[in-house]
Amino acid sequence: MKTDLPLVRELKPSPNSVDVFRRLAQRSHCLFLDSALQHETLGRYSFVSADPFQFLAVDADEQDGLAQIESALSHFRCSTVADVPPFQGGAAGLLSYDLCRDFERVPSAQHDEFGVPTLAIGLYDVVVAFDHLQQRAWLISQGFPEKEPYLRRKRAAERMAQFETWLDAQPTETTTNTYPTIDEVDLAPQFTVAGTEHVTSDFSRECYLAAAQRVIDYIYAGDVFQVNLSQRLLCRATDDSVSLYIRLRERNAATFGGYFDVGDFQIVSASPERFVQLRNGCVEARPIKGTRQRTARPEADLFAADDLRQSEKDRAENVMIVDLLRNDISRVCRPNSVQVTQLCDLEVYEYVQHLVSAIRGELDEGKTAFDLIRAAFPGGSITGAPKVRAMEIISELEPTARGPYCGSLGYVGFDGAMDLSILIRTITAGRGWWQLPVGGGIVAQSNPQQEYEETWHKATGMLKALR
Repeated sequence: MKTDLPLVRELKPSPNSVDVFRRLAQRSHCLFLDSALQHETLGRYSFVSADPFQFLAVDADEQDGLAQIESALSHFRCSTVADVPPFQGGAAGLLSYDLCRDFERVPSAQHDEFGVPTLAIGLYDVVVAFDHLQQRAWLISQGFPEKEPYLRRKRAAERMAQFETWLDAQPTETTTNTYPTIDEVDLAPQFTVAGTEHVTSDFSRECYLAAAQRVIDYIYAGDVFQVNLSQRLLCRATDDSVSLYIRLRERNAATFGGYFDVGDFQIVSASPERFVQLRNGCVEARPIKGTRQRTARPEADLFAADDLRQSEKDRAENVMIVDLLRNDISRVCRPNSVQVTQLCDLEVYEYVQHLVSAIRGELDEGKTAFDLIRAAFPGGSITGAPKVRAMEIISELEPTARGPYCGSLGYVGFDGAMDLSILIRTITAGRGWWQLPVGGGIVAQSNPQQEYEETWHKATGMLKALR
């Protein structure tokens, strides 16, 4: 029997993606994969969904959570509709950095007061998809978890009608997270930060400089070439997470931004970095390494850009991670298919500019998106090289668990395609607090004071969104 599934309806006139997000934000496990900084290739599509038909959250003490997601998704397979944005339903959500312990023997952090799940994924059967280049939008309904053709089509129609009703309604008033809060006395030691109001760090300035120097000592001892060292900034939540996200995207638009309601926590991200994409068998990773702060003066911006391009230290930092990622994705790609297609190109954002590279390959026969995650997660740009030793040093030197920070947000579609960001420039809201970690790569040529200052450059957009 021909089922004509998924059901697809173009929305005319095309709605604003933020308006759609506002209307679905109070539905369970709302997800907004948001190209707020639009670009014809990197920032072309956005997706909003909510109310998944299945939701899985895996805590740190559970093993092989990724296999649970892989098994759940395996029961629902279908091809995509041509000429419609690529995510048309599937498994989507959060892979926290601490999922790395499922793949490697890495010690746990000293403190994990918040206990964010290592993995939280919904199976979404309805998606509102936006093509910003064409300025068009579609409502897509798959009909899962029904499998029998008639029942699946019936459910797809009912779910499409349900979402149409939600989209026609006025946005409901957002509410502040009501989950139990964490008392300040139960937090890891916090340090006041000069020049900021109501923001603390899990490092004092002196301790961060000492930790950065410790990384440099490890490098000269031959343990490692590079380590990404971060500090966790923390402040009390003063607003609901939806409003926080809208402020963040207005002040710090990014190509791989996003919002995800885990339940106890919300992920609020303005990430400029793709971790890895899989589409039609083609794999692409886009690591960022090398940063300069932007200023209001164009001539100073140009000078900073030239300085970044010519910096041997920043270029070396980037090239190290390119080599690491080439090795990671080669584990699941066809022999001799992995190539560097972009090396240390300049990309400019609201508050910073970066060196960005791109590595591409062809997925080997029999391999899947989940094999690619196991081979490459977490991204080398936010660990260091060699990766496992760098993660061991991170566990030793960083006082608190990273949680979502430096993990990934994105999807694996019902068709097997995948697109994941790296969760930098990301706030984790929950339990009465906003966590906003920031870090950078330490190499042999690093100056600890300059590395400390760079973390604050990266925090600028997030700090502006707090107010």
